[in-house]
Amino acid sequence: MNHNTIEKLEYKRILEEVSRFALTTKGKQHISESHPIQHKKQLERMQEEIKEAIEVLKISASVPIHSLDDVDIYLEQGHKGLALRAEQLVNIQTFLDHCRKLKRFMRDKEHVAPTISTYVGSIEDLQQIEDELTRCLKYGQIDDYATPELAKVRRLISQREKEAKEKAEAAAKSKRITDYLQEKHIVEKNGTYVLQVKAAFKNKIDGQVVDVSSSGATVFIAPRVVAEIQGEVELLRMTEENEVQQILYTLTNMILEKEQEIKIAMDTMLHYDVLFAKAKHGLSIDGVLPILNETYDIHLKNARHPMLKGNVVPLSIQLDRLARALVITGPNTGGKTVTLKTVGLLCMMAQTGLMIPAEEGSSIHLFGKIFVDMGDGQSIDENLSTFSSRLKNIIHVLEETNDNTLVLLDELGSGTDPNEGMALAQVIMEQLVDKGATLLATTHYSELKSLAQKKEGFINGSMEFDLHTLQPTYRLIVGEAGNSQAFPIAIKLGMHPKLVERAFHLTYKDQQKSVTYEENEEFKQSYQKQIVVNRYVRTVKKEKIQTEIPQFDQGDNVKISPNGEMGIVYKGPDKMGNYVVQIKGEKKTINHKLLKLHIKASALYPAGYDFDQIFKSKEYRKKSRLMSRKYVEGLMIDVEKEDE
Repeated sequence: MNHNTIEKLEYKRILEEVSRFALTTKGKQHISESHPIQHKKQLERMQEEIKEAIEVLKISASVPIHSLDDVDIYLEQGHKGLALRAEQLVNIQTFLDHCRKLKRFMRDKEHVAPTISTYVGSIEDLQQIEDELTRCLKYGQIDDYATPELAKVRRLISQREKEAKEKAEAAAKSKRITDYLQEKHIVEKNGTYVLQVKAAFKNKIDGQVVDVSSSGATVFIAPRVVAEIQGEVELLRMTEENEVQQILYTLTNMILEKEQEIKIAMDTMLHYDVLFAKAKHGLSIDGVLPILNETYDIHLKNARHPMLKGNVVPLSIQLDRLARALVITGPNTGGKTVTLKTVGLLCMMAQTGLMIPAEEGSSIHLFGKIFVDMGDGQSIDENLSTFSSRLKNIIHVLEETNDNTLVLLDELGSGTDPNEGMALAQVIMEQLVDKGATLLATTHYSELKSLAQKKEGFINGSMEFDLHTLQPTYRLIVGEAGNSQAFPIAIKLGMHPKLVERAFHLTYKDQQKSVTYEENEEFKQSYQKQIVVNRYVRTVKKEKIQTEIPQFDQGDNVKISPNGEMGIVYKGPDKMGNYVVQIKGEKKTINHKLLKLHIKASALYPAGYDFDQIFKSKEYRKKSRLMSRKYVEGLMIDVEKEDE
């Protein structure tokens, strides 16, 4: 598979998804470097392994797999003559422990996985090394009793250190030097027990100066007897270090002697890691293992693109040698490109030994080559337009295609003069089919639909479109040619029928079997139907808008988004859902979407409350009271001004 196919079909993304289920870095790397193969027996063996792995996972999802990366490094380090450190030996010990557990785990699953359970038989019995490591290591360090010599020297170190501490404590309690001490308790400096002596009396103490305080006021002195004991301890520690190094070299050599057996165990564990990662991924996508064939059949039952989540419309498709070229038509964003990608990617997954998101009984041919031409192929470096760049790719496809090739072409011939593009698309598709390729192509050219009637091997397909909702259903209908739906969509959206009629006439006037808008009964019925539908939709939308507007009463206290200001509802709503709200004495028009009820007016004011006291000016209220009692010549109230 060439780089363009891998990139366009996002094959590497699938491998990355699978690799996330691996537990070791080597396993992740192995999966990421996978590639499709054509060997049928090898793929069928891989499928049988995955079947058994799934049965094992049904019993227990926790497979004892251990990291392999460090073990390789440790073996390489040992070959360089370097002894492994204690913590590295602990990792080897853990790896051997996992090998033993993996053997027991898989042997217990022999009844559901008779084939893959036998693989652990290649892991040799390394119990002796594991036991020796367990005996010599404790809490990540070489144990005191790894050898009698080490036990003896560490015991002597402990005794002499205890003796040094007792001597130092005795010196600190001596009345002879009490006045010379800064503090009457001993401390440890640089691994030695010392007295804290006043700097002025440092020459009064018989011993070795170990350190001085930052202020210079205190000198830390090890009494002579303590210093002599500490010298003996240093010699014992050198002996201890030599003994530890000897033990580390001995254990490292034991491991190197079993290097071949350890590497086989690592390879076995890697195989299990990759195998169970594939099985876990297959279960995560609700996948199946497709039937593999060499008879040029592609039969996908309710397949889905593995990267699409949620409620995905399944794809069902069937191609064979007699019907091996599918021409898919339909509106933009209807799912044509996704259909091509789904078919191509599922073929590559099947040829990598992966499960595919489809139903049982799906069958896939093992292709030698898969070519893709889709999307913007513009090349800035070579100064090629999108059309030129894609045509260059198509020429390469024509040269390399044979009867064991799957070719996926998206909007072939686009980017140039429609008539010339259509003609080129037709001859290219015919040539590919003549060479025996299995072909899936999407197009907007209505002329290419006729290939299914006049050219052997071609069949039509279309992406379904719902005229009522003006939305694609993403369902592929094989055997039917699709339409762009431009005219019905234009009618539904309210374009005048005379304009649509003229466009219809311009489109089909030169065709031998053309029909006028007036003669197309189905078209006219569609228009009349859409008139009724449009009226109904407008009525429903209007009622919906009205029911969606919350009803606030005059005097309701509301919170206003986005700044959280408080206001009081004066009046509304209008037909657009706007209310007049008084904020800090100023009336503003605000849409209902920005208002949230804080306190109802009924909870704030008594029944019959005169809201003019809130919303009207003092002058307005004064004039209103005068006019309610008697007629006053020349007295007027500007209501509109009060509402502003």
